[in-house]
Amino acid sequence: MEEPKHNIHWVTFLLAWVAGFCDTVTFISGGSIFSAHVTGNFITFAAQMVSTASKSSDWLKLITFPTFVAAVMAGGWLARVLDRKYRILLVESLVLITTGVAAMFLPLMGSFMLYLLVFMVVLAMGLQNAFGKLFAKETHGPTTMMTGNVTQAALDLGNLLRTGFNEPAALQSLRNVSILIGGFLLGCLMGGIMARYLGLTSIIAPGVAICICYLMREALPRKQLV
Repeated sequence: MEEPKHNIHWVTFLLAWVAGFCDTVTFISGGSIFSAHVTGNFITFAAQMVSTASKSSDWLKLITFPTFVAAVMAGGWLARVLDRKYRILLVESLVLITTGVAAMFLPLMGSFMLYLLVFMVVLAMGLQNAFGKLFAKETHGPTTMMTGNVTQAALDLGNLLRTGFNEPAALQSLRNVSILIGGFLLGCLMGGIMARYLGLTSIIAPGVAICICYLMREALPRKQLV
């Protein structure tokens, strides 16, 4: 069955929003751990190691890296065994929703469960990274790592300024990366607000958003075509 077309702008914005949201929530409510930009945890780990207030639990930040790698490998495996590529995002959605629901009981469980739930969010972000790498044409670019997108935006803007905004390719590229950067920024802002009041429970929101994306892209079109 031929896969239905999708709105690449919408999918790009949504996935970038989810990444920004999750990264901010786990940093604020999950022990200052980045779930999307996992290499950033090396910096926070190093900073805490040289601090007089360092704790043994700070070493757990390093576990995010192998967790992320394992999640990407799992995403590659899912891409081979699933007949529809967006089901990788469905798995991500279920992981995030499960994490958010479990976080409702976090005050009764202690710090071990806090880190376990954060690692589940890292797992979800690893799946999203695998999706972006395996199916690059589904979005305008990487949805979880913004440094490359900001670099591209700066290059495009420089070209446009040099040519008097008379370079259609650069203008279109700038529009595309702006969707990525804008989605991620909005996700960070909303994640910060919700984390303040709901903590890790707010992870339910991006889980539901990803689920809606899956239903719009896969389940509903398939039902209509049957």
